[in-house]
Parts: sequence; C-alpha cells; structure tokens
Amino acid sequence: MTRRESPIRHNIDWITVSIVVVLMFFGWINILSATSNIELLDWLDWSGKGGKQLMWITICFVLGFLIINIESEFFIRTSIIQYILTLLLLIAVLTIGKKIGGARSWFDLGGFSLQPSEFAKPTTALILAWYLSRDATKWRSIKVRLISLLLIGIPAGLILLQPDAGTVLVFAGFIFVLYREGLSGNVLIIGFTGLLLSIATILIGVTSFHYPYFGVGSGIGLFWILWLVVGTLVIYLLKELSMPRRRKKVAVWSIISLFAGLIMSVGLHTGMEKMLKPHQKERIHVLFGIDVNNPDADYNIRHAKAAIGSGGLTGKGWMHGPMTAYSFVPEQETDFIFCTVGEEWGFLGSAFVIFLFTFLILRILIIAERQRSKFTRIYAYGVASILFMHLLVNVGMVLGLAPVIGIPLPFFSYGGSSLIGFTFLITVLIRLDGERLSVLR
Repeated sequence: MTRRESPIRHNIDWITVSIVVVLMFFGWINILSATSNIELLDWLDWSGKGGKQLMWITICFVLGFLIINIESEFFIRTSIIQYILTLLLLIAVLTIGKKIGGARSWFDLGGFSLQPSEFAKPTTALILAWYLSRDATKWRSIKVRLISLLLIGIPAGLILLQPDAGTVLVFAGFIFVLYREGLSGNVLIIGFTGLLLSIATILIGVTSFHYPYFGVGSGIGLFWILWLVVGTLVIYLLKELSMPRRRKKVAVWSIISLFAGLIMSVGLHTGMEKMLKPHQKERIHVLFGIDVNNPDADYNIRHAKAAIGSGGLTGKGWMHGPMTAYSFVPEQETDFIFCTVGEEWGFLGSAFVIFLFTFLILRILIIAERQRSKFTRIYAYGVASILFMHLLVNVGMVLGLAPVIGIPLPFFSYGGSSLIGFTFLITVLIRLDGERLSVLR
C-alpha cells in the first residue's frame, strides 16, 4: 500500500465520532443511575463507579486524540508486535491473573483491574487485516485460510482457557470478515446449520435423557432413531431432486454430512452431560425453557425481563427505576446495563440505543467500502464484526435470547479495560479512514 504525503490529517469522520460520544455519555448516566442514590448523587465522586467511569471516559478522549495524531502506517507496521504482545498477556493472565467470578481474566493493578482479552479483539483485527491485505496473499490457497483461522483461533483458545466464553463468541464474528474477503457462502450455511443442529441436540438430547423410552442408559436411543429417520429422508429428497448425473455424488456427500452431523450431535450431548459444570448446564437449559431443579437458575433473566418490561413506552424516568435502585439484577452496571435503559427510558430509550448501535455498524461498513486501502477495508469489517457480536450477545442475553455470559455493551457498560479497548478499536479505524484520499493504491 503506497501513500503520498498529504496535509489531510483533519479528515475525520465526525458522524462516527459523534455516535461514539453519545453512547459513552448515555452509558455514563445509566451507570450513575445503576450505582448511585438520587439523594446522595455526586457527579464527581471519584470513589464511586460513576466517577471512575467518567475518569475512564476522559482517559479515552486523551487516547483518541493521541491515536488521531499518530501516522496510520504505525498501526500497520506494528500489527505483528501488538498481536504478539497481546498473546503474551493472555498467557500471563492464566498464571498470575486475578480470579473474578470463576474466570482468571484480570491483572490486579492496585485499585484497578486490567482485562487483556479486551485488547485481543482490536489486535486480532489488525493482524488479520495485515495478513490478508498483502499482495502475495491468495485467499484460494488452503495455507492462507488455515493461517487466517489460526490468527483468530490462538487468542480465542487462550481466552477460552480463562474461561471467558462470551469473548470467544465475539471472535466467531471474524467469519464475516473472511466471507467479505472471499470465503465461500457455503461456510456460513454450514455454520447456521450447525447452530440449528446444536439447538435440536440440546432439546432432543434432554428429552431423551429424561424419557429413555428406547432403552440405553444415557437416553440417547431416541436421539439416534430420530437422526436415522430424518437423515434418511433428507438424503432421499436430495438425491431425487438433483440432476441424474449428479445423484451419486449428492448421495455420497449427503451420507458423509449425515454422519458428520451425527458425530457432532453425540459429542455435544456427551460434552454437556459429562464436561459442563451444573451451573453452566442450567444456563443453557433455562435459555431453551427446560425445567431445572434450581429455582434460582433463571434469576438474572427473570429479573432482567421484569425490569425491561416495567419500563413501558417511555420508562419510569432517570434514577426512578425501583429494580435498578434496589439492585434486583446483578451486574446491572456492566453486563446487564441494558436493563437500566429498559426500565428508566422505556421502549423508546431502548430503541434509541439499538438504533445508535445499528447506525454505527452501518456507518463503519460504509467507511469500509469507500477505502482504497485493502488493509483499512479489512480492518473496518473486523471492527463492525466485533461490535455486531457484542450487541447481539449482550442484548440477546438480557432479553433471554442468549445464554447468560459476561460480555459488555460497547462504550456503554462500566469498565476501564472495555472502554479503552473499544476506543482503541474505533479510533484506529477513524485514523486510517482519515487518509483514505491519500492512498494511491
């Protein structure tokens, strides 16, 4: 990528900047509501979470200013270094990190905690953009595909060891980047099919486990019979609907797919029953409406829905949400911050937040497609994918449409590591985009 010298360093996308600033401000006042009492509210109480978040916002503004004034080539040339440093931090946190909520994901820095996985997302987006934008790279090469998956999978695997399943799900969003760069759409179809298959496995597997009408101790008998019937029917239909000269090939691949799916389903069922901890299984069962013996298993989701539903159209008003004030929903300033929005700002406020995030993601896609630089385009799609996955999982979790896993709402939830990580992610893109007219090729 060649750039010519240009004084255009003030060519900033102010629409994107404005959306991020609004999200930060709206998130801050909701954090104040979730952690303060209206009668004792002190806007500049640095000992409280509202004051600390304001401090982090100030730090992020300074960080953003510094990034905007750094040559964009710096981020391209140091992509590998940033990625390696992040991997070293992820390895270090597994041994000397602080354990919070069952996960060893933080470094204890006195009065603050640092979560390296928040920085793994932007550095992975950078290294993926660097690798795929090289002239020598040909996407059709199996080697390139495997290396791309390794670049995503190594940090994701280290984060899974913490364990932090929520952040690992975010890394799955990089599949959209690979799709934009030439990955076959069949992969997305296979992924969607695998998701449906996993859901069916959970539902049918649990049913057969509790009602083993067809014998075998694990209750897997019903599962095998359903698979055999449905699979045989699908193979027959595919064979009959395909062209005569391709029927044999279709039949062979259909049988292979059937057995591959069967192995995956049995593995998933066995893994859930033998490897997951009781509380992890309960969260999955609650998600699909399966009864569990623990009456408190759906506590978070039940109260989150109640808080959002009680807001009505316009909400109960800032600092006047009873469920927010009395902390009925755990982690309400972090993972469940959207509950505060729903209760105090109602449907209109919730829709406004969703609109802002949707507009931000669409704006980033527009930025991506107007680039002359392949590196910037790929990185922009990485940014959009990360934000999309965070929005999808966080809001889905609060609404009971996704498992309860710890994942923040970007620029909105309380937390310094999260806010700095997202600020770095978006500001680097703004800096790269600021030189789009200076790129010759």
